Amino acid sequence: MKKHSLLKKAEPYVWLLPSMLLMAVMILVPIVTVFQLSMSQITRAGVIKGYNDFENFKAVFRSPTFWHTLKNTLVWTVTVVGFSTLIGFVIAMVLNQEFVGRKIVRAIVVFPWATSLIIQSVIWKYSINADYGSLNVILQKLGVIEKYINWTPTAQAHFAWECWIGIFVTVPFVTFCVLSGLQSIDTAYYEAADIDGASFWQKLGRITLPLLKPSLTVSTVLNIIYVFNSFPIIWTMTKGDPADRTHTLATYLYKLSFYNGKSGQAAAVSVIGFVILCICSSIYMILSLRAEKEEQ
Repeated sequence: MKKHSLLKKAEPYVWLLPSMLLMAVMILVPIVTVFQLSMSQITRAGVIKGYNDFENFKAVFRSPTFWHTLKNTLVWTVTVVGFSTLIGFVIAMVLNQEFVGRKIVRAIVVFPWATSLIIQSVIWKYSINADYGSLNVILQKLGVIEKYINWTPTAQAHFAWECWIGIFVTVPFVTFCVLSGLQSIDTAYYEAADIDGASFWQKLGRITLPLLKPSLTVSTVLNIIYVFNSFPIIWTMTKGDPADRTHTLATYLYKLSFYNGKSGQAAAVSVIGFVILCICSSIYMILSLRAEKEEQ
């Protein structure tokens, strides 16, 4: 009887074992490998010549390009996540209403998210081209401009366009996360609020936002991780140029490794990004747990 009880307790762990092993191989092993590479001396041919302590990290921290890249990454993440969340929330509120052609509008909204990021980036890259871009052609034919405009005269302008593309392709994800949350809210809450004479803003602040907190939390956390590590848009648009002024950490470490042959420093940059995300996740978890305790 005792043996049967032990087997019954062990059964869930037996079923979980394949998944845990798969996670260990696919997640833990690469993480440990990157940490080892970040503290190793690696030749341009990829040969590991042993540990060099923290020399790779020291070289990265001494580089002005790294600090500018880190600043770009933070600006990129905050801008894309912030604006996409705001715009996505507004669109979700609209799509939650009954109107003619709602299904068609929903299908149109999902297009930017369903399309490959590389395709989106290439389209925008050629659309804003100063010599033959379709944006200049359309605006000139509409009589808005008289001559072609250089939409990317500086590195900051390039980066601003990249942020816009990031927002454009991220909005659909937020929209449908929020929309799923809106549709799960019982309409009885709003009916009771209408009877009490609550305004739109009162219903938004006291019913909609509190009940949407789980959906917004999921979309925001996933967005931060996804956007922070985003690679295709910036690499397709500029490859970090001009003069390495539009890099984020993802493109910077790629260029360090595959263009400059500095795989050790690239691994160090990867570890730094990993640590930043871990810190952000920890802060989020602490704040969430604290909020739950206060509500209880």
